[in-house]
Amino acid sequence: MDNQLAKPEQQNLLLQLALVALAAFLAMLLVLAGVYQFQISDPYIKSVLSLTGDPVQGYAIFQMNCAGCHGVEGHGRVGPSLESISQHKSRISLIHQVTSGETPPMPQFQPNPQEMADLLKYLEKL
Repeated sequence: MDNQLAKPEQQNLLLQLALVALAAFLAMLLVLAGVYQFQISDPYIKSVLSLTGDPVQGYAIFQMNCAGCHGVEGHGRVGPSLESISQHKSRISLIHQVTSGETPPMPQFQPNPQEMADLLKYLEKL
């Protein structure tokens, strides 16, 4: 194996590629920060996050709306298991997942802010 340093042209090309990759990464971070800021400024999300949820009420909401697919205790059936879901998804992501209907076959569900806060509190206990 040849241990000589790369030619200056190769070094410049590698440096340029590294700078392009860094610029792309920074651009992605800016986009994600903008999306996150937009989500936090959403009045519904702000309202939900400002409330204290009740896990007992959240369990009742879960049983009525989610247990058919995610199982009575959230272990999964037709839908995936929700065990430790709050360790994998942020509160904002969970709110979006529940309310968006963007992941078929999960239906769109629009609980009022207190119900959503209650559901989040229950999901955090799974």
